[in-house]
Amino acid sequence: MSSGVEAAAIESADCVVIGAGVVGLAVARAMARKGRDVLLVEAEEAFGSVTSARNSEVIHAGIYYPHGTLKERLCVEGRDKMYAFCHAYGVTYKRTTKLVFAATEDEVVPLKKLQDHAAKSGVYMTFLTGPEAAKLEPNLKCSAALLSPLTGIIDSHGYMLAILGDAEAHGAMIAYNSPVIGGQVTDDGVIIHTGGAAPLSLKCKTVINCAGLSAQTVSRSIMGLPVPQIPPQHYAKGNYFYLSGKAPFSRLIYPLPGAYSLGVHYTLDLAGQGRFGPDVEWIDKINYDVDEGRAASFYEAIRKYWPDLPDGALRPGYSGIRPKIQGKGEAAKDFMIQFPADTGVNGFVALYGIESPGLTSSLAIADYVAERL
Repeated sequence: MSSGVEAAAIESADCVVIGAGVVGLAVARAMARKGRDVLLVEAEEAFGSVTSARNSEVIHAGIYYPHGTLKERLCVEGRDKMYAFCHAYGVTYKRTTKLVFAATEDEVVPLKKLQDHAAKSGVYMTFLTGPEAAKLEPNLKCSAALLSPLTGIIDSHGYMLAILGDAEAHGAMIAYNSPVIGGQVTDDGVIIHTGGAAPLSLKCKTVINCAGLSAQTVSRSIMGLPVPQIPPQHYAKGNYFYLSGKAPFSRLIYPLPGAYSLGVHYTLDLAGQGRFGPDVEWIDKINYDVDEGRAASFYEAIRKYWPDLPDGALRPGYSGIRPKIQGKGEAAKDFMIQFPADTGVNGFVALYGIESPGLTSSLAIADYVAERL
């Protein structure tokens, strides 16, 4: 143990949530509303400034996820909770709807299978022929499409701000610039050490690891936590390109999903700015630069459904990194939410692989954790 940690007196804490991304904020709020004394520790100087600030801001309907998974259940529940929360707390959102399209006749049968799959999750979409889809979106070239009425977009920063406000109203506190640098398991709790300008050592009844891209690193830093229970950590970068000029579509436009992603789709923000992405770029180190050279593959993918995309219309936007627990070429995995029976440590909960639809699922994830505890 470093001298800095040794110098800090160990204080008692009831419930510590690690990571103030959208999921950590929601978990802190849910635990505070259950009457727990909650401290939220965040490595950065602001909440929601990493993965939660780098996504499409889409409210997903719950179309794609395998039946019986947490992703399926928590996305559908989370969608409804999110719309209700936005209405109650004045968070800006827009129910844009979405078209999932078949680019060719060969994709029409898989599209209908997707419609049936979603219906079994309680998510109902309208089948449209190519001409019917063109009436809604004249610039879209497709053989058929599904209209999702429950898909929308949200002001993710305003959403997180409202969650934090409600958490604080129920007694939760947040400490910024407080990265978890280590800890140890004891017989009656978990001690965590935070760094930064005001280091803390806290003996906690409950620790909930919501550190996102750093979740595995945080867990590995806690001595006595069984290492075999910590899943592998992989980074899948998603790049976005902004569209210059007038937006070609009024709603979200998605191709049929591929094996490893939802494809290069079209979304827009609440100001009407159009963008395409994300793609999938497997990386070893966190890096948010967007390579202009990737634009070529974007033009190729987009022109399959929008042939009139002008040359030079795409400009590098931003990127986000998905916290994957499966590697390149491996089958997609479900959210991994480990409770004490899974982590092997009383009072320690860890959330891994909370990628899309993590934003949509955030309130449902939080309630799931709080109710199980």
